[in-house]
Amino acid sequence: MSWILAGLAAWLVGWWSNVMLARLPKSRATGLAVPVIIGLTIIVMWECFVRGLEVSSVILPPPTAIAARFAESTSILWEDFVQTVIKGALTGYVLGCGAAFLTAIAVDRFPFLQRGLLPVGNFVAALPIIGMAPILVMWFGFDWQSKAAVVVVMVFFPMLVNTVQGLQASDRMQRDLMRTYASSYWQTLFKLRLPAAMPFIFNGLKIATTLALIGAIVAEFFGSPIRGMGFRISTSVGQLALDLVWAEIVVAAIVGSAFYGGVALLEKAVTFWHPSQRGRA
Repeated sequence: MSWILAGLAAWLVGWWSNVMLARLPKSRATGLAVPVIIGLTIIVMWECFVRGLEVSSVILPPPTAIAARFAESTSILWEDFVQTVIKGALTGYVLGCGAAFLTAIAVDRFPFLQRGLLPVGNFVAALPIIGMAPILVMWFGFDWQSKAAVVVVMVFFPMLVNTVQGLQASDRMQRDLMRTYASSYWQTLFKLRLPAAMPFIFNGLKIATTLALIGAIVAEFFGSPIRGMGFRISTSVGQLALDLVWAEIVVAAIVGSAFYGGVALLEKAVTFWHPSQRGRA
């Protein structure tokens, strides 16, 4: 009963803290404090209610058990991180986004490709990953290359569509002005159209960050060597080691947030001139 009361007390403290912060002038500190307080409140309530209700660790382990297993398994988590994130997700992300960017320039240069390629891209993008992953694993083997291939397929078309759309963002008057200066296609591309397309390109890059990590992890469920985040999650569930499963989930959440946040910071530095970046703290 004491655990339940402690959980309720944590909820009241978190609620009261956010009410007090809401009365303060908006600033970067208050904007950061609100989600931190909510996150800590959820963790404390999770710990208290799981222990107070005596929930089995097989169903839902408490955060302290997850943290302890995280500390004990850092070598395993690091090995899985390198296999899944660095080799699979990051390699596929770079290859897929790079290929999509170059293809988008070709599509923009030759309009018939847009009519023929984009409908095929929409069809492929609609295919479920659980259908593509086994096929690509059989084609490229059970190591990280097949996971990178899955990531390439997942990120290619969202990046392609956003880049093609971005290259059309500059208006006709701006393009006509470049032609009056006798600018070539490539001069117009690099000095006008690519800068105008940057918000769209970064939108595609941000979408691809989440797709890359999801694709690499899910692909490992269909075959992988004895390492990797997806492999560890699937085998640990079978062994009822849910604390290790949650430790892998924590790593995936941290990596995904850092990956997305890094691209968002780069976007802010590159597109500081865009109206979408004005007024952000």
